[in-house]
Amino acid sequence: MYSILTLDNENGMMFNHRRQSRDRIMLERLVRLARSLTAGGTGRLLMAPYTAGLFPDGLPEGAVAAADFLDRAGAGDVCFVEDAPLAPHRARITCLYVFRWNRDYPADRRLDLDLSGWERTEQEEFPGSSHDKITLERYLPPAT
Repeated sequence: MYSILTLDNENGMMFNHRRQSRDRIMLERLVRLARSLTAGGTGRLLMAPYTAGLFPDGLPEGAVAAADFLDRAGAGDVCFVEDAPLAPHRARITCLYVFRWNRDYPADRRLDLDLSGWERTEQEEFPGSSHDKITLERYLPPAT
């Protein structure tokens, strides 16, 4: 399972039950990334119903919104995680993609994985629609 997150500088995910930020260009890149990861396979883009609200014109083709999306995720699926705990699913994550806002936001929900042992294999910066700089990072889990 591939996981995609949006995080602030302190790995914050949410504040007061709301997303910290949103960015149109980041969402477009996220959808392209999910399509490239599932290309040629049976993988799907999965997300929570709350996250589906980011797509007012409808979910991307083949995407699924479900409360139990992380439990449903198979090996080739891509999970866009805004507010769910990832630690219980850690063993199933083959690759983690993080879109960093490069800002400090208030947060009361943070990523529950310690990435210090993970290998960052890629890092790319790009301008967003509402952020001067967004950083996309790719992490591989530590060998078990």
